[in-house]
Amino acid sequence: MLGWNRFAAAAALVAALACGGPSTPPPPVLGQAPAFTLTERGGREISLDDLLGRPWVADFVFTHCAGPCPLLSTRMAALQRELGADTDVQLVSFTVDPERDTPEVLKKYAERYKADAEGWWFLTGPKQALYTMIRDGFKLAIDDGSALEDPEPGPGLITHSVRLVVVDPKGRVRAYIVGTEEGAVERVIEILDALARE
Repeated sequence: MLGWNRFAAAAALVAALACGGPSTPPPPVLGQAPAFTLTERGGREISLDDLLGRPWVADFVFTHCAGPCPLLSTRMAALQRELGADTDVQLVSFTVDPERDTPEVLKKYAERYKADAEGWWFLTGPKQALYTMIRDGFKLAIDDGSALEDPEPGPGLITHSVRLVVVDPKGRVRAYIVGTEEGAVERVIEILDALARE
C-alpha cells in the first residue's frame, strides 16, 4: 500500500472521480486517545506523542491467551500485510497481562505473527497504568478477577475487549471494530481510507 500521504492523495483523487462520491463517509470523533508511556518489545519507551501525525490501529491481547487473542493477532497480521511496507499507519498491540508479558515475551509473540518491528509495536508497562488507560481512556472492558475477595489460586481469568480501535493522526478515536468478526480487516481499511480523504 502507498505511504499515508500518498495514500491520502490517491484516496482523494478516487473520491473526486467517483460518480457517487466516497463510499464510506468519515467516521465521527468518539473521543481522545489516552496519554501513555509504555515499553515496546525492543525495550524503548513509546508514548502517545510518538503516534501523533499518523493514523494507528490498536488491539488488546495477552500472549498465553487461549481465547480470542490469537485471532485478534491474526487479524492485525492480515492488516499489516494489506497496508504494506510503505504505509505510515502504525499498528499497536497493548498487553492486558503485563506481569507475564515482559518485552522479551512480547518479542517472541510478535515473531510468531511476523510483526514488523517498526510498523507493529507491542507495548507493556505497569498493570495499573495499562488498565486505567484501557478502561478510562479507550472506554473498553478489562477485568482480571483481582477485585474478588477470594480469587482462585494461580493466574486469574482475564476478560478484555476484542475491539480494534482506529485512531486518527490527531490522536482522536474514530472507530471501534469487533476484531473477531469476519470482515474486520476490510472494515478497518475502509475507515483508514475515509480518514485519508478528510
